[in-house]
Amino acid sequence: MKPPIAFLWAAVASGSIAHAAEVSVAVAANFAAPMNRIATTFEQDTGHKAILSFGSTGKLYAQIRSGAPYQILLAADQETPARLERENLTISGSRFTYATGRLVLWSKQIGWVDEKGEALRKAHFERIAIADPKLAPYGAAAVQVMENLGVRQSLKSKVVQGENIGMAYQYVSSGNVALGFVALSQVMSEGKIQDGSAWIIPTWLHSPIHQDAVALGSSNDNPAARALLTYLKGEKAKAMIRLFGYELP
Repeated sequence: MKPPIAFLWAAVASGSIAHAAEVSVAVAANFAAPMNRIATTFEQDTGHKAILSFGSTGKLYAQIRSGAPYQILLAADQETPARLERENLTISGSRFTYATGRLVLWSKQIGWVDEKGEALRKAHFERIAIADPKLAPYGAAAVQVMENLGVRQSLKSKVVQGENIGMAYQYVSSGNVALGFVALSQVMSEGKIQDGSAWIIPTWLHSPIHQDAVALGSSNDNPAARALLTYLKGEKAKAMIRLFGYELP
């Protein structure tokens, strides 16, 4: 007979389950860069290995509902993990906010984007990239920004949508699209924007992008799952998250 879930998770937390294990993690595309770095140090520090899959939060949710074998979800919002909770697909009490994201208007070209966002009103460009607002919280935030600035209708014919924020970033970084709304973490490293020109969107222009993590039901006997969630709350992981422009709760 299997031991109860509560016992297993308590044993992991206390270190009584010491063998290395693997955990399958579904990660919102905006968090790819910091999570790749965190996964490396997590393995070095604990011996456990995180197997990462990236995508839009909406697509990851659909995969989980269809039985994809993920054991942890790092979403780009709070609603998706909460919804999975209501559907009894998570470990009770495991959900927490691991980061608050920032949206940025970015171009690979120096001088294309000013520090006040006037580039949106002047619209001297053919196309602007955003993530699909139906699947990606960062795309929904981009739509809110355009609405609050009164430019959504004037830019409607110029918008190019990527399935997730990773694709929106690729459109701009490849030069196929002049500028776009991307996650600050995609263009920031070591606390600095690394390339091009950017306007970090004021938070009052869109709803907060609080991002929650949750353990899924299939993780109930996996020591690496609990270890990773604990690791994400630790100072080493928090320091890396900050370096990519995220705020912490």
